[in-house]
Amino acid sequence: MRFRLTARTRLTVLYTGMVLAAGLVLTFLTYLLMRQGLARRIAVIVVDPDGHGPLPSWPPDDLSKMGDQLRHTTLAEFLTQATIALTIVTVLAAIVSWLVAGRVLRPIRNISATAQRLSVENLSERVPVSRPADELAALATTVNGMLDRIQQGIAERDGALHSQRMFTANAAHELRTPLTTMRTAIDVTLDGRPDLDELLTMTRDVKAAVEHSQRTLDGLLTLARSQAGAGPKHPLDLADIVTTVLDGVADDLRRRELTVRTDLLPAVIVGVPVLLERMIHNLVDNAIAYNHSGGRIDITTHRAHDQAVLRIRNTGAVVTSASVDRLPEPFVRGDGARLHSDAGAGLGLSIVHAVVTAHDGAITTAVRPTGGLEITIHIPAG
Repeated sequence: MRFRLTARTRLTVLYTGMVLAAGLVLTFLTYLLMRQGLARRIAVIVVDPDGHGPLPSWPPDDLSKMGDQLRHTTLAEFLTQATIALTIVTVLAAIVSWLVAGRVLRPIRNISATAQRLSVENLSERVPVSRPADELAALATTVNGMLDRIQQGIAERDGALHSQRMFTANAAHELRTPLTTMRTAIDVTLDGRPDLDELLTMTRDVKAAVEHSQRTLDGLLTLARSQAGAGPKHPLDLADIVTTVLDGVADDLRRRELTVRTDLLPAVIVGVPVLLERMIHNLVDNAIAYNHSGGRIDITTHRAHDQAVLRIRNTGAVVTSASVDRLPEPFVRGDGARLHSDAGAGLGLSIVHAVVTAHDGAITTAVRPTGGLEITIHIPAG
């Protein structure tokens, strides 16, 4: 097993080595300076302690030897004392370095301990931010920001998974209902000897169920394409699309005795024609389906602040704010609940929201006090 030093030990060795190296350099320089100084300035002074008679005379060679011996003794004594002092300073430096390294690394240990305590189920704990605001405090702040983003991402993932599970369950339910209707119609009709009228009735029931399934599948396909923003984009005018859609629903408008008022100014954008036409078609269909006989639909288009604006208002029953918040959810209809009626599969506004998002736009839905809705869409102008 390979031995690895801890960060605290490495810092202690580094600080101690630096002190030791500085001490050796200082001792070496002092030794050289003392050696040069002693070579120039050393002298031998002979003193008569009794003060009597003449002093003995030494040959010059003896005096030189005495000077050399004195110089060597002084330098050796210096090296001995310097070694002792350097050893003591090095030991003290190691102790102080160990304590200082532990103090410096304490915030990092707190970050590591906090990270080890965190898990998917517990992301609420945060790293304490030390004072003053130094590099370690900046690191703790960065880690806390990263944890905030991770927690938000996990929450969004859980929400998306929940939405997908609900979408799958609702889609399966919507598709199973017409299949059950067809199976029941066939079983009831074939339970005996059916005549021509009974067979025709069964055929109409099966046809209606097939058409319902086809509408649901078409809505799911369009929703998937809208969320992916699939298709080439071209410049087009929302006013022209509104005119085309209204021409296609003219019979429905006459049958429901609905009055349509339009104020269509140019609102050119760059988008996917199929998706935008489906978006406006869904808005108009909803305005017709959830309107009352003899009601009114107001549609306007214009350009404002580099935005193409589409606004559609319709009369109808009073809608609660809680229902409006749930309308963009798949398989939710006008009253905010899952219904099985001729109103459709409940994908209309889900597709509208997906198309608007695919074109980097924004949509707002407001409740009209007298009944009905007002939907406003802003899409960046081309």
